[in-house]
Amino acid sequence: MKRFYFLLFLFLLPLFCFGQVKSVTLSGILQDKVSKRPLSYVGVILKSERDSTFISGSIANEEGRYTLSKVLPGNYILEISYVGYQTKYTSVLVGKLSEYLDLGVVELEETITSLNEVVITGKQDAVAETLDKKTFSVAEGINQRGGSLLQVMQNLPGITVSDEGTVQLRGSDKVVVLVDGKQTALTGFGNQRALDNIPASAIERIEVINNPSSKYDANGNAGIINIIYKKEVKEGFNGKAGLSAGLGALWIKKENYPTIRPQYQNTPKINPSIALNYRKKKINLFIQGDNLYTKTLNKNEFVDRYYDNGDTVKQQTKRNRTTNIATAKGGFDWYMNDQNTITVSGLFSSEKILDRGDEPFFNGSLSERQRLWQFLEDELKTTVTEVATWQHKFKQPGRLLTVGVNYTFHREDEKYYFTNILPTYIGLDSFKLISDEHVGDFSIDYVRPMKYGRFETGVKFRNRYIPTNMRFIPGQNSPLDVKAGGWANYREAIPAVYGNYIFENKDFEVEAGLRVEYVNIYYKVNPDHSTYKGSGYNYTQPFPNLRLAYKLNSNYTLSLFYNRRVDRPNEVDIRIFPKYDDAEIIKVGNPGLRPQFTNSFELGSKANWDNGYLYSALYHKRMDATITRIASTAPGSNLIYNIFQNAGASYTTGIEIILSQNIDQWATFNLNLNGYQNIIEAFRVVNKYPQENTFTAGRQEILSGSAKLNGLFHLPGKYDIQFTSVYMAPDVVPQGKTYSRFYIDLGIKRLIQNGKGEVFLNATDVANTLRIKKQIQGDGFHYVSTDYYETQVIRLGYTYKF
Repeated sequence: MKRFYFLLFLFLLPLFCFGQVKSVTLSGILQDKVSKRPLSYVGVILKSERDSTFISGSIANEEGRYTLSKVLPGNYILEISYVGYQTKYTSVLVGKLSEYLDLGVVELEETITSLNEVVITGKQDAVAETLDKKTFSVAEGINQRGGSLLQVMQNLPGITVSDEGTVQLRGSDKVVVLVDGKQTALTGFGNQRALDNIPASAIERIEVINNPSSKYDANGNAGIINIIYKKEVKEGFNGKAGLSAGLGALWIKKENYPTIRPQYQNTPKINPSIALNYRKKKINLFIQGDNLYTKTLNKNEFVDRYYDNGDTVKQQTKRNRTTNIATAKGGFDWYMNDQNTITVSGLFSSEKILDRGDEPFFNGSLSERQRLWQFLEDELKTTVTEVATWQHKFKQPGRLLTVGVNYTFHREDEKYYFTNILPTYIGLDSFKLISDEHVGDFSIDYVRPMKYGRFETGVKFRNRYIPTNMRFIPGQNSPLDVKAGGWANYREAIPAVYGNYIFENKDFEVEAGLRVEYVNIYYKVNPDHSTYKGSGYNYTQPFPNLRLAYKLNSNYTLSLFYNRRVDRPNEVDIRIFPKYDDAEIIKVGNPGLRPQFTNSFELGSKANWDNGYLYSALYHKRMDATITRIASTAPGSNLIYNIFQNAGASYTTGIEIILSQNIDQWATFNLNLNGYQNIIEAFRVVNKYPQENTFTAGRQEILSGSAKLNGLFHLPGKYDIQFTSVYMAPDVVPQGKTYSRFYIDLGIKRLIQNGKGEVFLNATDVANTLRIKKQIQGDGFHYVSTDYYETQVIRLGYTYKF
């Protein structure tokens, strides 16, 4: 109870959030009360409710429609006057939830008797932030300039990075990553991927949505991260070019075990980028390109395995990676007329990866090398995305109809070459994997402003097809499971419909929505596979969302959220082919994996003041059929197989706080605290590969969290200096725990050439302290792993706007 009261005390601190509209457009229609005919050229004036000062004015057109633009949130009086008609006064609340408000039809009466002035009284405007979205500009992150998108994300409030290199929101990696509001193969349609291979220089901003509404796809229990690519719409020709270079792995964190090839040091990083835009009259053309070349000590993991029979194995997995990612995005906007716009865009990404790995296996005293497993991975990933959108603007401002078509192709061409060195022989093995992903989306979205909010509805259909082929090429005494190769085809069809209603007045805010999805998944497997057979599932499920807010005063609001979401297994999660980049801890998919459903509850509060804000939220999530990897051994073998399973129920309960304070004009500090209790209930699963075995685990519980402190200093001479320090507490995983982590990033930039140019210098993990350590407990074994991968990088860069 003491812990509960402490969390409640922290939560009830005044808070603030992000993602509000800055100005609003009002519209309506004027007509005669008796004849119902539209009234043209009627004067409309918007006045402040407090002191009747003039704010904005307009004249109704031939259809009786008027529009008032760029109105700031607040309380107003709408005065409508016309010769021969009684002047009408209407109280108007302009909130911050919608960019457009429809004040509806106003009927005027002809003058019969004189009309006394109507006096309207009301309360001071209440601040109406939604707390469901935070928006971050990539340009403001000096510490990670010239790096990847994943490196930028790990310094943002509420985001951490897991030991497998995926982003986590509030401790969960079940995050959907969108590109310009759409799912693509570049970042994944199920689980996220490739964020470490997207240049940050291509990105304008990042949106973090903890409580998505029904207009978003239902997957992702932790929330949504929306990546917005750079795009200009200014008249004429303009653009931005940049170049950054850096070095990583400046120091050796941990020396190699004997007899293997050296680990990468002084690894180069080069990132040229350019973005061009040309707009004239009805056409807007845009194109941008980035190339990210890096050498990286991608993995340097030391694992000590202990078996109940007394055996001990010490191994190192060292992976030297060379990567080159070329990305290009371009397209055009065609403003056909005031009502219709067509946008066509395409994105191309080519990612070439060469991994050279060494994996020695020693006895417990390191006196005898039992085996050396070396590999070369040659992988080429190609992604092509094409998007076409038609947007129709009705005469009523803010009333929109949007029709979109989205097609994505993603090819994974992967080749592995293994050298298996044992005391008695040397074996040469290899495999080749080809996976083609085809995804087509069709969507229709409709938005209608209302007097106190808006209504949104739409439909979407997705068709996804992924044929995959794995060919094992065994050598002498091959350890590869050749019978586990072959082909597998994944098919997915998802039609969905949604509706979302938003209401706002002086005291309350309501957002209520419902999305209904039908999902049909079928996974057809090579009938000769040694273990797995074809599988699939289908369901029709509702996914509601609700937000209720009460405005205590103009600076303080309480909000209550509820969401139901789902995490469906991605094709990689159920892929039947074993992966041998680790020769004795082998990852395998599971076609029997089923969706994980989540119910989320959140209570948020917010307050702001002139020079800062404080934001907090109490949240609780319950996950059913939790998706996770389970490590087990097959009878008579010391090999460990990591296989995805549905582990039962799990819970996360916590509090998130963001405190920001400006000190005059020269400094800003941001503190992000996230503390949560993780509970994983006892579970029992059956692993089928390579032989059937049962694993049971008892209930696990831990208090965990993270803390981030960010400081930005504006110094004379147009210098900005930024630092970020991050601490992540120990956490639980279904079979063990992860240990704490800590690092500090630094950066400095200076504006030159009258603000058009900018130079920057930054360093990540300046103290070289970041490493990932975890402990796993299985039936008959346990192991401890520590990864001393490359985290310390120094970069120097220059950008120029024209």
